[in-house]
Amino acid sequence: MIKILIADDHTMFADGIESILGTEDGVQVVGKCYDGGAIFDFLAKNEVDVLLLDVNLPVMNGIEVCKRLFKENKTIKVLALSMYNEESFITEILNNGAQGYILKNTGRTELLKAIHTVHQGESYFSSAVTQTIMAGLLKQQKKEDKKTKNIPKISRREKEVLRLIVQEHTTQEIANELFISLKTVESHRSNLLAKLNARNTAGLVRVTLENNLLED
Repeated sequence: MIKILIADDHTMFADGIESILGTEDGVQVVGKCYDGGAIFDFLAKNEVDVLLLDVNLPVMNGIEVCKRLFKENKTIKVLALSMYNEESFITEILNNGAQGYILKNTGRTELLKAIHTVHQGESYFSSAVTQTIMAGLLKQQKKEDKKTKNIPKISRREKEVLRLIVQEHTTQEIANELFISLKTVESHRSNLLAKLNARNTAGLVRVTLENNLLED
């Protein structure tokens, strides 16, 4: 059972999400918070697996919440929920520890997929969010051409894994596609993170696009 905490200052929206999830097997809404500070009061007394986090919260916004969660080494997975499909919001909260970012107009099916994906330790972005990230990175591409010379050489297999990561495949899907084990996929991912000096999947995508690493 995935224990979910909803953090949103719009009561009707939070109630709506709770109502949607209340009919689903395998997930349980254990609480709702209406400001960022209340999240930590709740976490001090309750176990939570996934935090559905509004980016704009009173007292402490979503980015500040992520920073504190990271500082306190919380194992909770964070799925950001926002009405803002803006690169600055997206990249900042992802860089501070959120595992995913979806828009508030997301449907029930995608919401559930996102929850299960981040709970399994994978990243999840709705398609519109992915497009925003890509567009922002492409704008910077010409300015970053000089950095290409500093990128270590990656192997053919690493490039295959990287291509699938950029295409938003999960670890299991990559393993199935390349006929390799999950452990081997994770090993390649770790090597890519180290070689490309990236902190997470979003970082891998950024460096890949900035340096045209998937071009033959």
